[in-house]
Amino acid sequence: MKHDPLDSPSAQLAAFAAGLRADDIPAPVARKAEDLLVDWFGSAVAGHAARPVASIARFARAMGPACGPSELIATGATASPYAAAMANAAASHVAEQDDVHNGSVFHPATVVFPPALAVAQALGKSGRDLLTACVAGYEVGIRVGEFLGRSHYKVFHTTGTAGTLAAAAAVGHLLGLDAQRMGHAFGSAGTQSAGLWEFLRTAADSKQLHTAHAAGAGLMAAYLAADGFTGAARILEGPQGMAAGMSSDADPARLTDALGVRWATVETSFKYHASCRHTHPAADALLQVMRAHDLRPQALARVVAHVHQGALDVLGPVERPATVHQSKFSMGTVLALVAQYGHAGLAEFDAHFLSEPTQALRDKVAMVLDAEVDGAYPRRWIGKVTVTTTDGRVLHGRVDEPKGDPGNTLGRDEITAKALRLAAHVGGVPDLAMRRAVDRLWQVADWPVVGRLLEDAA
Repeated sequence: MKHDPLDSPSAQLAAFAAGLRADDIPAPVARKAEDLLVDWFGSAVAGHAARPVASIARFARAMGPACGPSELIATGATASPYAAAMANAAASHVAEQDDVHNGSVFHPATVVFPPALAVAQALGKSGRDLLTACVAGYEVGIRVGEFLGRSHYKVFHTTGTAGTLAAAAAVGHLLGLDAQRMGHAFGSAGTQSAGLWEFLRTAADSKQLHTAHAAGAGLMAAYLAADGFTGAARILEGPQGMAAGMSSDADPARLTDALGVRWATVETSFKYHASCRHTHPAADALLQVMRAHDLRPQALARVVAHVHQGALDVLGPVERPATVHQSKFSMGTVLALVAQYGHAGLAEFDAHFLSEPTQALRDKVAMVLDAEVDGAYPRRWIGKVTVTTTDGRVLHGRVDEPKGDPGNTLGRDEITAKALRLAAHVGGVPDLAMRRAVDRLWQVADWPVVGRLLEDAA
C-alpha cells in the first residue's frame, strides 16, 4: 500500500507550522511564549562565557563573516544568523536552567529561540512575528519528541534530535515557507538529527554541540527549502526515517495530536534548580522532608531517590563527577547541595560541588526504580524519597509537581529575578543593562522590529 506523502503525519505537521498565524494563538499561549523567551534569555546570558560556548562561537564566526545582522548574546558582537544561532543555542544550554517539556523530555527554548531570534533580527521581523514563529517551533519540536518516545531518549539527546525540526519550523515560519517547502525543511532537518548521551561518561562538551548543531541545522534546512532544495517527505515516520533508526516505540499519532487545539507550549516547565531535570523531583521531595521534620544535613544517614528509568539511564553513568557541568547530572551531588543550601543553583555548584561535606552527602544517596514514578513518566515527573536519619527514623517525601511545572509554575516576578540572578552570577553584563533588556523583553509583542536584546553589552 502506497502512502500519500501529502497526507502523512510529517506533511500535516509541516502544514500546521507553515499556516500558523498570530491570531490563531490563544492569549494565554502567547503570554506563555513571552515568559519562555525571558526565561531563555537569562540562560543565554549565563552561558555566553563558558569555554565550550566560546569555542563554538569562534568556529562559527571563523567560517563566515566576522560580523553580521544577528546578535551574539552578551558578547557585544554580531554575526551571520547561522553563527549567532549556533553560539546562542550553545550558550543557553550551559547553566542547566533552560526550560523543559515533560512529556517529550525536550528542552525547546535552547533550539527554538536562538535561530528564530537570529533570523528575525536579520530580516527585520516584528516581535509578534518572532513569537508566532517560536510557538510553531515549540509545537513541532514537542510533538516530535513525544513521537520518538522513551526508547529514543535512552540513547539520544532529544533536544539535539527533535531540536532540528523545531528550529526548522521556527525559521521556516519566519521565511514564509508554504506547507510543501516546510515539509522539505523538515526532511532536511530530520536527516541531520544527532545527539548521543555517551558524552556524560567522560564529562565531554558535546551537550553544547548538540544544541548548536540543532539550531544551525534547522536554520540551514529552512533556508535551503526556501531556495527550492527538497527533503524527504516522510522523514519522521517513513520506513527509513527518524523513528526507524532512532526508536522502538514511536507513535505517529503524537505528531498531529490535536494540532491547533492542544497547545503544548503552555505545558512547558521552568527549571528551578541549575541541574538536569531528572534530579528536580527528588530534590524537591527531599526539601519537603527536611522542612517538615526540621532536619539538618548532618541528620541524613541515607537518602533513596525513587525514580523513573529515564533518570537511571541519564544519571546512572555519573558516579564521581569531575566537573561542575557533570555534577549537574549526579543525583547525589544535587541532593547534597539541596540538603545543605535549600537550592542547587549556579553559586552552589560552582563553590561546593566537590567540597568534603557535599561528597560525604553525595555518597549517602542512591537511586532505585519505582513502578509508580516510572509508570507516570514522562507525562508526570513525580518526586519520591525515603530518608533514613542518624537516629533511626525512616521518613518519606513526595511531590507530584516539582517547582516550575505548569501547576507549580514561576510567576513573572520570579522569572525576572531568575534571569537577573543568572546574569549577575556569571558577570560580564552590567546589572542596569540586564534589567533594561528584561524590561524590554516583556514588551516583545509590541516591537515593530526585533533589534538587539542587549544594547549595552560588555
